[in-house]
Amino acid sequence: MESKTLLLVALSVWLQSLTVSRGGVATADRITGGKDFIDIESKFALRTPEDTAEDTCHLIPGVTESVANCHFNHSSKTFMVLHGWTVTGMYESWVPKLVAALYKREPDSNVIVVDWLSRAQQHYPVSAGYTKLVGQDVATFINWMADEFNYPLDNVHLLGYSLGAHVAGIAGSLTNKKVNRITGLDPAGPNFEYAEAPGRLSPDDADFVDVLHTFTRGSPGRSIGIQKPVGHVDIYPNGGTFQPGCNIAEAIRVIAERGLGDVDQLVKCSHERSIHLFIDSLLNEESPSKAYRCNSREAFEKGLCLSCRKNRCNNLGYEVNKVRAKRSSKMYLKTRSQMPYKVFHYQVKIHFSGTESNTHTNQAFEISLYGTVAESENIPFTLPEVSTNKTYSFLIYTEVDIGELLMLKLKWISDSYFSWSNWWSSPGFAIEKIRVKAGETQKKVIFCSREKMSHLQKGKSPVIFVKCHDKSLNRKSG
Repeated sequence: MESKTLLLVALSVWLQSLTVSRGGVATADRITGGKDFIDIESKFALRTPEDTAEDTCHLIPGVTESVANCHFNHSSKTFMVLHGWTVTGMYESWVPKLVAALYKREPDSNVIVVDWLSRAQQHYPVSAGYTKLVGQDVATFINWMADEFNYPLDNVHLLGYSLGAHVAGIAGSLTNKKVNRITGLDPAGPNFEYAEAPGRLSPDDADFVDVLHTFTRGSPGRSIGIQKPVGHVDIYPNGGTFQPGCNIAEAIRVIAERGLGDVDQLVKCSHERSIHLFIDSLLNEESPSKAYRCNSREAFEKGLCLSCRKNRCNNLGYEVNKVRAKRSSKMYLKTRSQMPYKVFHYQVKIHFSGTESNTHTNQAFEISLYGTVAESENIPFTLPEVSTNKTYSFLIYTEVDIGELLMLKLKWISDSYFSWSNWWSSPGFAIEKIRVKAGETQKKVIFCSREKMSHLQKGKSPVIFVKCHDKSLNRKSG
């Protein structure tokens, strides 16, 4: 018995010798937090607006003075940032950027970066398996903050990227009360696409769960980002498969030259875009990007889903409206290739008339929009089929706010190759009106030909349409 006592004393002295003061906080082994926290390996660093890149002060579960020493603000909201799988075993460059953006938007908040790097740098399947243990760590920390300091979980917002999104979900499922919100930033797909809800992010894990899907290219279960909806609101920018400005051919070339050691470069651009879209929403609060509920990507590409009635549209990112439907709503939007990412969506409907029956496939057009503020010219679009006496709907978008629409031009592009059929006569259609609906303003405008009917010919000059004078034609939708 005496030897056991001596052993415990020796152990205590050894632990004290390991205690290191960083940022004025003791970062001793987790055992000093008490027996309830002996298994916690994850670290909880409260970063500051002055130093967004370094983990200088740790909140230690079970060590109450660590919370005061780190100047935790008990009256403000708390963001917990959860990184994903890492090849290098180090934080990626997006972490301080997200921390800085959170502090810029919410200066009095607490931004905690959860360090599970040692578990996240294993072979992917091993790290994926560790999400359960890390989720338990995070839940234990949150429960301790609630029990020890009466900190309200309604003030807690978890932000998880890739594997970190599933860590956030598991943590949320294990807290004594639900946290306010979890944001999943392109949750990881492999090992989770077919997993049951308790083992991945799901709508049950918080009062509100919003998810951005930015790299779902590939078959289910093999895509980097999870394909199925796993939140209350699931947003798929640019269809969710791949993001503009991310050159996959270049990434494949790098891997071919340098081997699989650079495989993270292939996934990084589109996968990480989810984070930068969220950062954009924090920094550009006055003009959030809008996403639209739609049954399929194909229907969205036809412009059929630009409605804001009955919560059919929502803001992407921090200012999302917390709509909790019985089943998840899949939402879509287009974005620019760089920040600010916001674009302006339009549905265009054209009826092609003619006396002769004609059908053309995969036809290229250009449309130019002119408004009270600016113009956006030569926007390309392709119609899979154009037939006489049929109406076609399609989606276009502009990168600038052109204001109220006043006029548009439509051009039918000639084939790049030489065509005998175009040599003798150009195919054409008669168009009387063009209907346009603006997603961001919900306004519908009808454009009329300057004559009673305009004749659009392939490879010829563009035809001009102006806002119709009949006010009953131009109305704002409900």
